[in-house]
Amino acid sequence: MTTSPVSSNPVLRTTLVWSGAVTAGLVVLGGVIGFLVGGTEGMWSALVGVLVAAVFLAITGASILVANRWYGDPLYVPLFFGIVLGGWILKFVIFIIALLILRDQPWVNPTVFFVALVVSVLASLAVDVIVMLRMRIPHASDVTLPTDPDAGDLGPRQV
Repeated sequence: MTTSPVSSNPVLRTTLVWSGAVTAGLVVLGGVIGFLVGGTEGMWSALVGVLVAAVFLAITGASILVANRWYGDPLYVPLFFGIVLGGWILKFVIFIIALLILRDQPWVNPTVFFVALVVSVLASLAVDVIVMLRMRIPHASDVTLPTDPDAGDLGPRQV
């Protein structure tokens, strides 16, 4: 297996995998607590809150991973920012549509939905912090250093 040309790819992949595992746990926990607090409406509200947060938080990591496929291409920077910005705009549009659809639903318990959403976002942030603390990435990554001057090659500039 070849290593990734962009050092952020392993971090993003690990974050997405761990976030998926945490989301699965929160779906179960949120569903049970939501059911105990608000019955069937509370359960569905918690499940939707957790899943909405998971989808929105995964879009950013996934868009960066997709954009990094063009690393090394002369158009990498505009493609990268176009894809990531497009992901953010997509999240904004989906968020507005989701709120418009969910606001008048009789089965939504607003308090349970809000708490599930906030807990999911905080859990995702905790996953991001833990992954960043555990990953071993050099401070100066994705750079090419000049060759060894003792070998007779001074790299791009000749002195």
